[in-house]
Amino acid sequence: MGWWRLQRRAAEPAYEEKTSRTGPLIALTGAGRARWTPRDYAHLADEGFGKNAVAYRCVRMIAEAAASTPLMVMVGGVRSADHPLARLIDKPNPEQSGAELMEALYGALQTAGNAYVEATGDADGDGAPDELWALRPDRVKVVPGRAGWPEAYEYAVGGRAVRIGRHGDGWSPVMHLKLFHPTDDHYGFSPLEAAAFAIDVHNASGAWNKALLDNAARPSGALVYGARDGERLTADQFEALKAELGEAHAGARNAGRPLLLEGGLDWKPMSLTPHDMDFIAGKHAAAREIALAFGVPPQLLGIPGDATYANYREANAAFWRGTVIPLVRKAAGAMTGWLGGRFTDCRIEPDLDAVPALQVERDALWARLNAASFLTEDERRRMAGVGE
Repeated sequence: MGWWRLQRRAAEPAYEEKTSRTGPLIALTGAGRARWTPRDYAHLADEGFGKNAVAYRCVRMIAEAAASTPLMVMVGGVRSADHPLARLIDKPNPEQSGAELMEALYGALQTAGNAYVEATGDADGDGAPDELWALRPDRVKVVPGRAGWPEAYEYAVGGRAVRIGRHGDGWSPVMHLKLFHPTDDHYGFSPLEAAAFAIDVHNASGAWNKALLDNAARPSGALVYGARDGERLTADQFEALKAELGEAHAGARNAGRPLLLEGGLDWKPMSLTPHDMDFIAGKHAAAREIALAFGVPPQLLGIPGDATYANYREANAAFWRGTVIPLVRKAAGAMTGWLGGRFTDCRIEPDLDAVPALQVERDALWARLNAASFLTEDERRRMAGVGE
């Protein structure tokens, strides 16, 4: 949210001694200095999410599917819907529902590789937070501490910045969730960046197709001046002829208009070879590569030329099992580790039984458990994930 929501105490946070022997080496790369995300997020968001339909749909599908998976709070192994943490997850702030906050978090992970959530309320104490807010990843930068690990986060907007440091007990009001990055200690790597080359190819293919439509879906050809004795058009004649062709014969609205030639001019039409028209296949290949980077089966996007799964149901189940559920479990585990110290004996878990896409697999599991006569009733219930 805006910088005006980020009111923090001015005292420096207490340092905590780390046991890692590699931390001081990481600290040498920039201890105490804010590090901007090492990528052009604005360009990626504009070209990938804003101008590419395949990447846009992938991000929306993942974010909306993951946000539709309910998160439940377990207290002592029992689900509690009235617990303060459950109410906080259900209504994290006055402006958003729980699903909207989680959709923003999952969407940021797909586009930036990093997602930040700020906890507000009881800013100086060790009590439970009152609100949760999602922060735009391009406005947040990590401030490494003396041990090399993040000691604070800076949020900048409108030329102003605020530093959000750790509390006296070492707890950070900001949860930083990131995807794995092989060469960066503090920031994650986004699927959008991994698919950047395929996105450029796909966008260029669309621009090529648009240019063909603007020129009657074929190259315009060549206008040959057949004068004798090496005579050439004057500069004024050349410019006038080029302007006339552009105004009267170029573009889709002039498709089919006859060309009147005089003075030794001859029109040589050109055509596209099958090899030139192969850009359509290249566009589909780029679309499949984009879907691969995000972990979305091409069948779910309507991309032709891919038959990895026998039907839509199998592709949808693979999408949930291979992409959505691991992401939801990652977020639930991170939130448990972050908020667990503020709420006693609590654990956040995804409620997978509430996901309609997994109903077929649940039915098959229950059928197998019912047929397993060598198992006791309590063993069947534990394997089904419903407890004794």
